[in-house]
Amino acid sequence: MYDKLNILTDAAKYDVACTSSGTARKGDGTGMGSCEQTGICHSFSADGRCISLLKILFTNECIYDCKYCINRRSNDVVRTSFTPDEICTLTMEFYRRNYIEGLFLSSGILKSPDYTMELIYAALYKLRKECNFQGYIHVKAIPGADLGLVQQVGFLADRMSVNLELPTADSLKLLAPHKTRKNILTPMRLVQNKAAENKNELMLYRNAPRFVPAGQSTQMIIGATPETDYQIIQVAESLYQRFELKRVFYSAFVHVNEDKALPARTDEGPPLLREHRLYQADWLLRYYHFQASELLSEENPNFNIMFDPKCNWALKHLEQFPVEINRADYKMLLRVPGLGYKSAVRIVKARRLGVLDFSDLKKMGVVLKRAMYFITCSGKMMYPTKLDEDYITRNLLSVKEKLPEEVRNMGYRQLSLFDDVRFGGNFGQKAGGVM
Repeated sequence: MYDKLNILTDAAKYDVACTSSGTARKGDGTGMGSCEQTGICHSFSADGRCISLLKILFTNECIYDCKYCINRRSNDVVRTSFTPDEICTLTMEFYRRNYIEGLFLSSGILKSPDYTMELIYAALYKLRKECNFQGYIHVKAIPGADLGLVQQVGFLADRMSVNLELPTADSLKLLAPHKTRKNILTPMRLVQNKAAENKNELMLYRNAPRFVPAGQSTQMIIGATPETDYQIIQVAESLYQRFELKRVFYSAFVHVNEDKALPARTDEGPPLLREHRLYQADWLLRYYHFQASELLSEENPNFNIMFDPKCNWALKHLEQFPVEINRADYKMLLRVPGLGYKSAVRIVKARRLGVLDFSDLKKMGVVLKRAMYFITCSGKMMYPTKLDEDYITRNLLSVKEKLPEEVRNMGYRQLSLFDDVRFGGNFGQKAGGVM
């Protein structure tokens, strides 16, 4: 079994949609495992990808020949598969050794989508009902599988995801001709509708079984096809609005196959900075009340590599600044670079009790080194400055920024992706929060 584990964990490393956020499945005292509050432990592979949970493929055999996939049918790789019993044994034994707190299970397509989904259902059923495992389970639904099977699996899993694979139907046809957008979106719609029905059932019957309580997510490969950032975030925005997804994950294209349909191999490696900018923009769509059309356009279709999307937006819309901290509404505060949504909430609450100044903002977690160009307190800026795009850009990019002594000594810290966000350990790969 060790050889299988070695092969199938390595084969799963390119699947990044691995998060437990949004669920609180509790143990009832009779079984093993729980994902209440503290959530799932995370570790990282050598290339920086999050590989939380026991993250494995059921099988790396596949009837499809997707040009970007290491497990495609035409590749000469060692093939193997787990059995449902082996999945259960591995999960329980790893849990007992405190290696994991849950399972992330994806799979290649063995024989047919239905056959593969039946095996996944058998493994999860045994794990939940026979092994009494009550920890977190994230499972991939197989596009094209019988919807009844998908629904049955949904009652056993905490989160379910269906990979969109590529941003557009044209790209899917080019690189994954055996898959169709319809087969991918159909189980997404099923999960959405069934989850809504389940919420109503739980309101009437407290002990009703829960269907995918942590919601659903999806994943797109970035950089394998020529879509712009604008096209990609439009697709993400549409998925959030139409399917109520919890997360869209972006996976930088990794060159594992040689194929004329794929981009030429370069020395630059995966487009990780582009992936990072997309995660930051995704954060703005979900938590900062931005729309895709505000961040990019057909005339300006790609993100600035120098600045995060919110800072870049602010520099292009200086007519809306400076913002008066003591009067601006919550949504406008969210648009200030260096100010996260938790800080915005603190500001709104604190200013009811008195007038805020820059020292108050620092205590609230505002990154003044960035925000100082865009805000005033009681009508005054932190120090005399010009509201000019070139001037602010130069200062933000300069590592030898000349600031007054009192500003330099305020104990600034490097801007972090996790500023003002409390994840409690439940965070998927490269979340990309933006301040």
